[in-house]
Amino acid sequence: MKNILVIGLLIFTTVTAFANEVTPITAEQLVSIQQAEKKPRHVILDVRSAEEFSQGHLAGAINIPHDEVAQRLEELSGFKHDMVIVHCRSGRRAKVAEAVLTEQGFSKVKHLEGDFIGWQKKQLPIVKQ
Repeated sequence: MKNILVIGLLIFTTVTAFANEVTPITAEQLVSIQQAEKKPRHVILDVRSAEEFSQGHLAGAINIPHDEVAQRLEELSGFKHDMVIVHCRSGRRAKVAEAVLTEQGFSKVKHLEGDFIGWQKKQLPIVKQ
């Protein structure tokens, strides 16, 4: 009986881990999604600093610095079951934010491949404030 419980717990943990796995999304895929959706069912989460964000960001992105994501989850609560596309400048800070989101049950967390640097290298549009 004890073995059955251990095996059951192991299976549950494995399934849960895979369910909350962060998957990549390319810049091209994001552009296609943006063009196809009349009413967006995703949010672009830019986890760079407010200063970096003001110097240029993806259209429609919201800015919550990576070290504030855990305290500001309420702002994202409406997207818990929608696609949340996370990026920073190069990837490190995005990983921190993605971990917080998946731990809190966000089910469709994606990582923008190449982050903001990759977006700029592809000369895709940015918004400057």
